[in-house]
Amino acid sequence: MAIRSMSCGGGLMGFPSVEVGKKDRVRTRVTMRDRSKNRKPLQKGRNLSIEAIQTIQSLKRVYKSSVDKQQLHQQVIDSKFCRLLKFDMMGVLRELLRQDHCVLALMVFVEMQKEHWYKPNVSLYAEIISALARNGLYDKVDIIVHELKAEKGRLEAKTEGFNMLLESLMSYNLVKATMDCFELMKEVGCEPDRSTFKLLVAELDSKGETALSDSIRQEAFRYYGDSLVFTDEQEEVTIK
Repeated sequence: MAIRSMSCGGGLMGFPSVEVGKKDRVRTRVTMRDRSKNRKPLQKGRNLSIEAIQTIQSLKRVYKSSVDKQQLHQQVIDSKFCRLLKFDMMGVLRELLRQDHCVLALMVFVEMQKEHWYKPNVSLYAEIISALARNGLYDKVDIIVHELKAEKGRLEAKTEGFNMLLESLMSYNLVKATMDCFELMKEVGCEPDRSTFKLLVAELDSKGETALSDSIRQEAFRYYGDSLVFTDEQEEVTIK
């Protein structure tokens, strides 16, 4: 006896369908839902669990609603985000930053900071600051920079992370915050390398901050003598 088709016409709600049959007597129709319209596709190479993706979708859905967002967001945080593993928590945060959902990203970042495994990471702060500045949320940038400075005793002295932070700040003309973080870098025992000085001098020169640039050049000389070059022509820095 033939099995009746599960749908008719061109597929349920207009989605494409595929017929599956054995000989001509057994025929059914499987309808596939196109979920690509419901969410922005993840960046290639990002492997998030289904639970992490569902968390992102739920947070974004509540954000678009007109009801009590704060309460509903907290419900999503408690029921979904807080149940995720560390890898997925980090993935959710970075995906929200990539999609420029900065308010949501800050919400999950606050929750992450409560986890027993959390340690402040300068590179992660740089990613957050870059997303905030990209979206013009400079007041939030100031708050994050202040928070980073408050974490001074827990920060790892990794030059690469600080260089990333300095570059993020400079790319959005946040000169004061850049210099504050440069001082923080040294306070935590992270020694600036050649690329640190080259980055600062190049960015300060391009912004007309000649006094600060000269100061950085003098400091670079104390670290590396006259061997450090700052121009494409490989001219040596000379301090008189």
